[in-house]
Amino acid sequence: MHQFVAGHSGGPLWRDAADACLEQMGPLPGAANLGFLYVSDEWSDEVEAILDYFQARTGIGQWVGTLGAGVVASGVEYHREPGMSAMVGAFPADGFRMLPTVAGGLEDLQAELGSWYERCERIRGVVHGDPRNAALGALIAGLAGELPHGFLVGGLTSTRRRAYPQLAGTMTEGGLSGVLLSEEVPMVCGLTQGCTPIGPPRTVTEAEGNVLVGLDGRPALEVFYEDIGELLARDLNKAAGYIFAALPQEGSDSGDYLVRNLVGVNTDRGVVGISEQMNPGQEVVFCRRDGNTAREDLVRMVSETRERAGEAPRGGLYFSCVGRGENLFGGDSNELRLVAEELGDVPLAGFFCNGEIHDARLYGYTGVLALFP
Repeated sequence: MHQFVAGHSGGPLWRDAADACLEQMGPLPGAANLGFLYVSDEWSDEVEAILDYFQARTGIGQWVGTLGAGVVASGVEYHREPGMSAMVGAFPADGFRMLPTVAGGLEDLQAELGSWYERCERIRGVVHGDPRNAALGALIAGLAGELPHGFLVGGLTSTRRRAYPQLAGTMTEGGLSGVLLSEEVPMVCGLTQGCTPIGPPRTVTEAEGNVLVGLDGRPALEVFYEDIGELLARDLNKAAGYIFAALPQEGSDSGDYLVRNLVGVNTDRGVVGISEQMNPGQEVVFCRRDGNTAREDLVRMVSETRERAGEAPRGGLYFSCVGRGENLFGGDSNELRLVAEELGDVPLAGFFCNGEIHDARLYGYTGVLALFP
């Protein structure tokens, strides 16, 4: 597989930005046949025109991507300003297939692509999800389970506008879409969560929907106060945006957990609300999120992923939560600068997501890196 090429640009006019991206790419690999394209939501009404332009200028018909509240490239972030990030590469013709929108059952997918993926040893998918689809978590798990040794990476479309376009060869929306890659296309993936547990795992002994009533047989709020410490317990406003609930993932061999927001406490009842439905028997860990912890974990993840990729990766994709970036690492593209420092000069594209996809799960507040060795 030839080396990938990438480009990025911003500015008030999308056509000028697209031309700048293409100029940065330079001559395309002779067999380039797949592109990744991420566009900031300031250009939400122009996504189809931008897709048509890239198809016409490159001669590549198959593009994958979506809209982001921000987009990223190697060492660069675009926040609250128009921007786009693109990357193209050459793939084995039978090594990938466009994933049409999966919005409900998998019957259409099986009918359209089953004869291809069923003869593959394993499938990796780069997918984008529409956050308006309430069944998205189940769709992600279902799709990963349907594919041979299925493993997905990507993120949910993020926008402050009304449109939620995705690219999968053509414009689409409403569910999961993207590209599926066979074992002919090696891909190495990593996940950074940037949260540190501040207490031991607690067992839910009583819950009402998303309200934790009892933990370890005690009132949930009492346990919460104990774990976060006296200083924060005296002023819960200081805990907002700093303390979260983490749900350890059963079967994970790398200590993965789902991070969920705290939505409130009721001191009269002694309960704690989180943004996830809970059941007795589940575990929850209260954790903190801060810039120092996030930096350390990001550097660790990128270093480990690059090492597993072997020689210099040919290209990469990075998907980060909208709550990270400048909100967690500060301005001046600090998050992507850290990635570039550990990764080196590798063509890279991606965006800030409304939720991140890794393996068969939907995460929040994470960064997901996918490298093509």
